[in-house]
Amino acid sequence: METDNLPRVGLLLRDWRQRRKYSQLDLALRADTSTRHLSCVETGRARPSRDMVLRLAEHLDVPLRDRNGLLLAAGYAPAYAESPLDSDRMAMARQALTSMLAGHEPYPAAVVDRVWDIVDCNRAMSVLLDSVPPALTEGANVMRLILHPDGLPQHCLNFAEVRAHALGRLLHQVNATGHPELRALYHEVSAYPAPPDAGPPAGPVDPTGMVVPLRIRTPLGDMALFSMIATFGAPADVTLSELAVETFFPMDEETARLLRDHAAAGNRAP
Repeated sequence: METDNLPRVGLLLRDWRQRRKYSQLDLALRADTSTRHLSCVETGRARPSRDMVLRLAEHLDVPLRDRNGLLLAAGYAPAYAESPLDSDRMAMARQALTSMLAGHEPYPAAVVDRVWDIVDCNRAMSVLLDSVPPALTEGANVMRLILHPDGLPQHCLNFAEVRAHALGRLLHQVNATGHPELRALYHEVSAYPAPPDAGPPAGPVDPTGMVVPLRIRTPLGDMALFSMIATFGAPADVTLSELAVETFFPMDEETARLLRDHAAAGNRAP
């Protein structure tokens, strides 16, 4: 029965509202409704319309996957498709991702999903992946690569700083979304032991620096990189909304030269 779903959708909406630290008045004003109606929705005394669910979700910045979940809980059909990345419908998106990865050469870049699994990457990512055991690169997850003792920590020259940044970034996502997969990933990677020579725990981020660097020792030489994240603008598909491209850039000319030389050597290989 639809009435069985009313308390559930109300509780879900209340959870999202509290996660965003909005009062009922805050959300009611944003969504152009009354606090009384919002209270009735949250307690299950009123059934929200499909439009109301979507409007509240929009103002709560709820991810598309969870917007579908809210609609289902309220007794409505999902509003957003979830298309496989290799489907015909996603051809333009795949082309855009491929162009971004190829165009970022000779610098590393990777496409990641909502739990930081690497979906695709360019050839320059081999600079970061070749020194990592196959057990971590097969179905690679960025957070495990960065934090697992057998991964990049063995080669990272500022691991304490990188670890603090990565865990803070992941925890922020956990708190913002409440997704159980992200929470499980955080509990897993935060429990990894640091290498014996990792140095003391990192303090506050240096306010005089622009970014937190990744300083890494490679067979080519020591490199210093920083990253940027790009996402699809106004996605209307769950899959697209959960993809991001992480691009790495050199922090100095020596790193840029090493990456150019690495790309040139790869182009000359038979």
